[in-house]
Amino acid sequence: MAKSEVNMRRTLVFVFFNLLLCLLANGSFATVIRVHPTANSIHKAIDHAHRGDTLLLQKGYYKEHDITVSKKLVIIGVGFPVIDAEGKFQVFMIKGDSVTIKGLQIQNIGEASLTDMAGIKIINAKNVVIAGNRLINNTFGVYIQNSTHCEIIDNIINCHVKDELNGGNGIHAWKSGQLLVKGNAISGHRDGIYFEFVTNSNIVGNTSHNNVRYGLHFMFSHNNTYTKNTFKDNGAGVAVMYSKGVTMTDNYFLHNWGDASYGLLLKEISDSKIEHNYFIKNTTGLYMETTTNVAVQQNVFQENGWAMRIQASCSGGSFTKNNFIGNSFDVTTNGTMVMNTFNNNYWDKYDGYDLDKNNVGDVPYYPVSVYSVVTEKIPSAMILYLSLLTDIMDQVEKVMPTVVPDKLKDNHPMMRKIKL
Repeated sequence: MAKSEVNMRRTLVFVFFNLLLCLLANGSFATVIRVHPTANSIHKAIDHAHRGDTLLLQKGYYKEHDITVSKKLVIIGVGFPVIDAEGKFQVFMIKGDSVTIKGLQIQNIGEASLTDMAGIKIINAKNVVIAGNRLINNTFGVYIQNSTHCEIIDNIINCHVKDELNGGNGIHAWKSGQLLVKGNAISGHRDGIYFEFVTNSNIVGNTSHNNVRYGLHFMFSHNNTYTKNTFKDNGAGVAVMYSKGVTMTDNYFLHNWGDASYGLLLKEISDSKIEHNYFIKNTTGLYMETTTNVAVQQNVFQENGWAMRIQASCSGGSFTKNNFIGNSFDVTTNGTMVMNTFNNNYWDKYDGYDLDKNNVGDVPYYPVSVYSVVTEKIPSAMILYLSLLTDIMDQVEKVMPTVVPDKLKDNHPMMRKIKL
């Protein structure tokens, strides 16, 4: 055989070998493995699967737990197969990148004093997709730890927690970033969504309702965007703490009633935007404490007990083009120093005039009533609400202002409701 022919064959073998490696790396030889509840187990199927394979879990009932996924796999349920942890264990522990879990019903996760037990736990992974699952009666639904670029989409996450001490959160994320949490329905947990040290993430189109404590609760979580979510009938509403760069737009904060309930509580928040949201029928629509440079613009505050409670520790806030409709109190504060500005808001209690017909009131509006100041200092005075005495107090204050902070005012109140 000629030397040139030998070299040619070696070259062809080398090219074929590299092509084979490329095909394997790209998953071109990935296979579909069907898993049946009576014939084989999820554990064994994962052990035998190669990177990039797809596991089809057939409809049925699986008593399996502590399933570790440490390689790239797609796990899909056919007809929502049920994986039951029997109230003792966890189910999926995802420790590999690029894992997808879809169409499963994961239920009855156990409780433990030293471990956060979850239906699906993602640990030190990236590019994980959890979509279209049902997570029922679990201590924690989806638990994300030190992971990035994960997507939690269109899941139903439901539990029946009785109190804060004996329950976990629907979606719980710690020290993670670049997450997408979209289209999930979460109820009955301690907190619907809980973030701690989570950054640069998008939370879009979720419904979090009837949770024991907060529909959404996050701390030390910067530069996140919350859009088109609904937080309804939660024990204490929504709490946002110790964060900066928060953007909340087109969300609904509804029916969060109770002595310590808020549509939205902001504590030590800076450089953030609250825009185009609806605060309807909450004890307090928006509560702000020690906030800096927060823009509250083009929101609706309707039929709340207190539309806004702004503590004297807040500074640099701007409140512009909001609608205040049917609230018991529009604004209250606990001090006389005013370091925030109000401008071009619509107040349904405004009784001023507009002689030049430009839709802007000719005299300022003072949204803090004397009675709201009294009740802020003496809560038991609420027993006199809507009495003749409160009307007299407000009328006297208008003539001789002494209690209400005279600098907290809207110099250009709108005469008609603002179209958002």
